[in-house]
Amino acid sequence: MATDYKFQGWLALDKDSINGKMRWQDFEPKPFEETDIDIKITHCGVCASDLHTLRSGWGPTDYPVCVGHEIVGQAVRVGNDVPTGIKVGDRVGVGAQSGACHNQKGDCEACADGMEHACKYSTDTYNSKWPDGSKSYGGYADYWRGKYSFVVKIPDEIPSDQAAPMLCGGITAFHPLVQHNAGPDTSVGIVGLGGLGHFGVLGAVKALKCKKVVVVSRSSTKKADAMKMGATDFIATDEDEGWAEKHASSLDVIVSTVSSSKMPLEGYLNLLARKGTYVHVGAPEDRIPPFSMFSLIPKRAALQGSQTGSPQDIKDMLELFAKSGVETWNNNVPMKNANQAVVDLENGKARYRYVLCHEDHIKEVKYN
Repeated sequence: MATDYKFQGWLALDKDSINGKMRWQDFEPKPFEETDIDIKITHCGVCASDLHTLRSGWGPTDYPVCVGHEIVGQAVRVGNDVPTGIKVGDRVGVGAQSGACHNQKGDCEACADGMEHACKYSTDTYNSKWPDGSKSYGGYADYWRGKYSFVVKIPDEIPSDQAAPMLCGGITAFHPLVQHNAGPDTSVGIVGLGGLGHFGVLGAVKALKCKKVVVVSRSSTKKADAMKMGATDFIATDEDEGWAEKHASSLDVIVSTVSSSKMPLEGYLNLLARKGTYVHVGAPEDRIPPFSMFSLIPKRAALQGSQTGSPQDIKDMLELFAKSGVETWNNNVPMKNANQAVVDLENGKARYRYVLCHEDHIKEVKYN
């Protein structure tokens, strides 16, 4: 079936695109299959992953690329073999991952365990390949096309501009808290109050009602925001002398969202309580600092990594966020200004997520 729309978006042609030099151009989506959904994009969050990809920070990017993996819009074409109940006109979204084998390959233990987000044959929403070899393109665009299996309905209670950043930033920061049973008896630390970290704070405070939520940052410039979000304490590592000793063994779960190779990692680990867990979700472009294993051994503490979540994890999070009133602190930007949003995020100006909006859907929102 032919469509009366074409796929256009902001394409990065080389590493210089990180400097606000993406170009609006046509691109060719994957061939439509009866298990696919086309989304007319209304909103797309701007994620730090976009920056890493634009500049080939995590490795060579397959240019041209259209970044953006916090996509919300309207389903405008739904294949006949889509079994999820999504229909044309539904408000839907897709996050950082768009495809997985769901154990069809037979040797993918992740899909067999319901962890499709860790599938060894996964397709990322952009800068990746579909099984037929076609490229995946992201959400700085008019339309998105991909498999139904990672497309989720957006709860009515969550506005689209708030929902978009939850589909990557939200689940990335929140999922580790759920995995480690954070709740009313848990003391949580969130390292870094940025696009990811603010979801960790809001999720721990509002959705999980943790008894203690401590934000760890280099300076106190964001302390007022952290306390407004509901944090119970704030550690400024460049300003608070002896912070690692003063707060030693005080946190059950730490979610670290930072991606600096200069982070005081050993100090972070010293904050862990007995049997505590440090989960790193930030993705540095180089190696993390060395640390002493005695930061972990005497306390039987653990160091882990985590990424996003499964489609079911995302659905569960959205439902819980809707019930508990978690709201993204976002700044809406017209889609035509995507280049400026990228530059501003790179310069640390976001408080705390930029959301690209097609002009007929933009509205002013201030949560801070």
